[in-house]
Amino acid sequence: MPATDPPASKPPVSTLLVTLTGRDRPGVTSAVFDTLARYPVEVLDVEQVVLRGRLVLGILVTAPRDVGRLRQAVEKVGRGLGMYVETEDGAGDNRPRRSGRSHVTVLGQPLRPKAVAAIAGRISDTGANIDRIVRIARYPVVAIEMDVSGVDPDLLRQALAIEAAATHVDVAVQPAGLYRRAKRLVVLDVDSTLIQGEVIEMLAAHAGCEEEVTRVTAEAMRGELDFAESLRRRVALLAGVDAGALAEVRREVRLTPGARTLTRTLRRLGYQIGVVSGGFTQVVEPLAAELGIDFVAANRLEVADGRLTGRVEGPIVDRPGKAEALRGFAAAAGVPLSQTVAIGDGANDLDMLAAAGLGVAFNAKPVVREAADTAVSVPYLDAIIYLLGITRDEVDAADAETA
Repeated sequence: MPATDPPASKPPVSTLLVTLTGRDRPGVTSAVFDTLARYPVEVLDVEQVVLRGRLVLGILVTAPRDVGRLRQAVEKVGRGLGMYVETEDGAGDNRPRRSGRSHVTVLGQPLRPKAVAAIAGRISDTGANIDRIVRIARYPVVAIEMDVSGVDPDLLRQALAIEAAATHVDVAVQPAGLYRRAKRLVVLDVDSTLIQGEVIEMLAAHAGCEEEVTRVTAEAMRGELDFAESLRRRVALLAGVDAGALAEVRREVRLTPGARTLTRTLRRLGYQIGVVSGGFTQVVEPLAAELGIDFVAANRLEVADGRLTGRVEGPIVDRPGKAEALRGFAAAAGVPLSQTVAIGDGANDLDMLAAAGLGVAFNAKPVVREAADTAVSVPYLDAIIYLLGITRDEVDAADAETA
């Protein structure tokens, strides 16, 4: 075939940006669009924000031949509504600046201006632009979300991690679009993540060896000791404990603040949930049933003659085992790994966090925070909801629908 020249690119279309600011009231948006409807224009972009009763409405339209008359018309309707109106001529529909788009979620308790200034400054330093900022929650933490364009999300994540640590806020960077909402499986570690404390330490209190078990647990969580070996050493100390202690520990377990809200909201919004634990099925399975959790993987303590033998039955759910459990849950749920979220706090969660589409370190050890995609340091597990693009209003609405 003969070579053909590429089609000539079209010149950018002339546009008009209309911005209205002022006291919000019913009918402002419809009145402006009614005015625009009288002219041969197309809507290219629109953004509206209301903050404490103050409205900011921006509308980008193609400019008609008689753009002056359109400008006068929108200014007139704005004045009639008591709004300040600004119009600006331009060209194009701003697509070029929206390459390299990211969602940046900032969590703070409290969220101070200094932290926001530092994050915004670092975004600017990368050459990126903040296209939009909106608050998505005010409790249990303040959460704001920024739509950022003009820089690769991975580069932005690296830049903002430094400021997050320096300003004591949590910052998550994810590619924009439906990426987050496509995640349909959330898998949590149990001890010190879904629940407060470590089940094995609670069992050790019944055996009178809590101090020694706590020491070995700390070594394992810091990555200083192989998890499987540490588990065998700790379980051996429980030999002879009455099996009834398992039920007592289950009653003593306290959920992490926000755990019920997290699991309840995810279930109501159609997510599937799994838990994977280096702890024990005798405690984890009843808890999972109570919370409506779909998948469970944990170790099983051997019991003989009504007492713990000091051994674990079957393969140990260790660091590689947790990642394998995540893969198994995803396969059973029909969800690709890229659409999974894993949440954990210890070194034995690292493989699982790496395998998931999004790995979240929750109040985690330094080695885990450094390796995870993002970290949450506030003590509320439901703060993770906001990383998925779910707003507090959606949480409350989901609760109201089933009340």
